Amino acid sequence: MSASSSVKTGIQARMNRIEQRDRVKQSKTRKPINLLRWVILIACVLFAILILSPLFLMVLNAFKTSQDYTQNGPLSLPHELYFGGLVNFWKATDFPIKFWNSLWISVVSALLSVVLSLFNAYALGIGRVRGSSVIIALFMILTMLPGEGFIYPLFYMFNAVGMGNSQWTIVIICGIINMAFGTYLLSSVMSTFPKELLEAAQIDGAGRWRTLRDVVFPIMKSNCAVLFIFFFIWTWNEFYFTLIFLVSGDTQTIPLAIASLQGDRIMDVPTINAGSLISLIPAFVFFLIFQRTLTKGITAGAVK
Repeated sequence: MSASSSVKTGIQARMNRIEQRDRVKQSKTRKPINLLRWVILIACVLFAILILSPLFLMVLNAFKTSQDYTQNGPLSLPHELYFGGLVNFWKATDFPIKFWNSLWISVVSALLSVVLSLFNAYALGIGRVRGSSVIIALFMILTMLPGEGFIYPLFYMFNAVGMGNSQWTIVIICGIINMAFGTYLLSSVMSTFPKELLEAAQIDGAGRWRTLRDVVFPIMKSNCAVLFIFFFIWTWNEFYFTLIFLVSGDTQTIPLAIASLQGDRIMDVPTINAGSLISLIPAFVFFLIFQRTLTKGITAGAVK
């Protein structure tokens, strides 16, 4: 009995030493991991604060008077909530007209870009057009070229056809430029489209248009929705082409309305911040409405 008990005691002691050694190893491995996690978390928080700081300054200065901003600077809290900047921007720029112009231009341009991108990607990714890789490369080059390089030929061309001060000019320009990026993205996705579905549709007697409508588009709908959201925001914030082509006040958009408040020697900073805040709200609401669609579109195709 004494021998067996001593053996059990030795085995138990050895097991205790093994467990203690494992705990020491785990503690040594966990501490650097936990420390690294905290460092990454703090870095992400600081980066988020850095990204959101312009928005914070805009909100902070939108409710100040001009005198308060001049005396105390942009980093001080407002002594009182002043809504005169919002009212002045609303009246000075005729905001409802500018808002409607930005809204319908962004929506129509985004729809045009998505439709053209879908057709092009269907031809390049599924139709297997000869030289499709070269065509896609040309589309990528188009997305990398600066807009200033197109302004002279576009300006003379649209003026020649009587569209120098037309909002449809912005719709066409932004629609074509955004279409290049959409074509590249959708064609890369459609190149991995399941061939079984296309063969089944072909066996059922579906033509190309019916295959696109009933087979390809339902699967690519989430990706198209993501493109529509991005194209809408890009067109909403478009400034350069609108500055060149939209001359009269009844055709201009919100970015031009904000720029019109800045003169050569006088600049009402609180009013500009108030206008920027108002112009940000519609795009922010649009993003919140389609946030679930954006999440579904980004994760679409991740799991097959």
